[in-house]
Amino acid sequence: MSDEKVPDRGLGDMATGEFRRAARDVADRVADYLEQLESYDVLPKIEPGEVRARLGATPPEKPESMQSILEDFADIIQPNITHWQHPGFMAYFPSVASGPGILGEWLSAGLNSNVMFWRNAPASTELEQTVVDWLRRMLGLPAVFDGMLTDTASISSLLSIVAARHAVPGLDAREKGLAGREGLGRLRIYASSESHMTIDKAAIVIGAGTEGLRKIEVDDQYRMRPDTLERAIAEDRTAGWLPFCVVATLGTTSSTSVDPAARIADICEREGLWFHVDAAYAGSAAVAREYRPLLEGWERANSIVVNPHKWLFTPFDASLLLFRDADAYRDAFSIVPEYLRTPVGDEARNYNEYGIQLGRRFRALKLWMQIRYFGTEGIAARIREHCRMAGEFARWVEADPDWELMAPVPFATVCYRYRPASMTDPLDAAASRRLDGWNESILAEVNRSGKIFLSHTILRSRFTLRLSVGNPRQTMEHVETCWRLLRQAAKGLNG
Repeated sequence: MSDEKVPDRGLGDMATGEFRRAARDVADRVADYLEQLESYDVLPKIEPGEVRARLGATPPEKPESMQSILEDFADIIQPNITHWQHPGFMAYFPSVASGPGILGEWLSAGLNSNVMFWRNAPASTELEQTVVDWLRRMLGLPAVFDGMLTDTASISSLLSIVAARHAVPGLDAREKGLAGREGLGRLRIYASSESHMTIDKAAIVIGAGTEGLRKIEVDDQYRMRPDTLERAIAEDRTAGWLPFCVVATLGTTSSTSVDPAARIADICEREGLWFHVDAAYAGSAAVAREYRPLLEGWERANSIVVNPHKWLFTPFDASLLLFRDADAYRDAFSIVPEYLRTPVGDEARNYNEYGIQLGRRFRALKLWMQIRYFGTEGIAARIREHCRMAGEFARWVEADPDWELMAPVPFATVCYRYRPASMTDPLDAAASRRLDGWNESILAEVNRSGKIFLSHTILRSRFTLRLSVGNPRQTMEHVETCWRLLRQAAKGLNG
């Protein structure tokens, strides 16, 4: 927060000469940051409120220099974020911005194209159509799928469940709503007990409520059980519910389990239900052809979500929503007041008619640039390498008598825990709590190191550690560092 005097800037924008100088500075700072990532702790050692206390309680009345602003950025903001770009970040799922993706984001910000409808964003609209089709081809999905880019899987799934509701014959929720209507069965959505909480939120928003989302139990590999799904649908119809949508998860958040999409598709077709596939994480694996059999059946879905900002190295945010019937979305959402009418007919795509938003970011540019920069084979090779590294880590866990895998490893995420070889007998409640406590301590110790950041989940009531690989900057050296820190932390429990 500098007190330096800044010349009067008048009433215009930043002068282009000053912008050029600042832009070069910003480019150097970002390049330096990417080059020096490993000099930072993945998790900053700060407490809540520390950053805010340094930012100033009131906005500045007088202009400040860009140099002063960038210096404060370097001093206050950059060191005190959680560094998702860091190769030691192995928590949650990857969300990594590649170099060409970052450059695309910069260009998009400069253009500031609002992709509402074709007339106000012709090139941006048509680039999005092209990129969506490129991604569909890269995933090996049939040409029947159209689609669009949204911000996150939360919105992609929400839009799909609204479209599914709109497709229910005779429901007419768009015009008549749901509240206060007599003789209307309560809406029912189905998803596995391992599905993402965004499906719960979608149920809340569309008027089904959390009670309208029925969670289907999973098998020993955390996959939805189709037999249980079938029974649940029959029970609900008998009880007066109105089933309308099934959500299969291909790559669950906790364990990356894959619901049996083909069998679920069979059920949806027999029962006349919308079939939505949440492949936000694992869908990207299909770019490498050998992983497509794991997703078999998703090509029969009504809608699919895949997040390029997870495992396709795209700057946040970018979610790919694919749909089999574009008219279902347009019929559910399209409202065109006079001030949005244009002389261009149906030959042009107006994306605002297919979702909730009117204004939309120009997300396609960064994807277009990075797909061209890496090529489809280059992207597939990186995905293969991430799966190879995760598989190697899983083999280390299996080979160590004091550690165990907690779930299969179909992709590049490993679920595991410390379980000393001395604990061979079935665990009583006290021993289970002790084991959970040890693993919590191991997680905290590894994360305190600053070199690696891991996350956890709960699988069948057991505290489970997770490692997720997916950063193009990660190497086996980083995975080896993680394994060494884990074993050191475990050894410290008895030391």
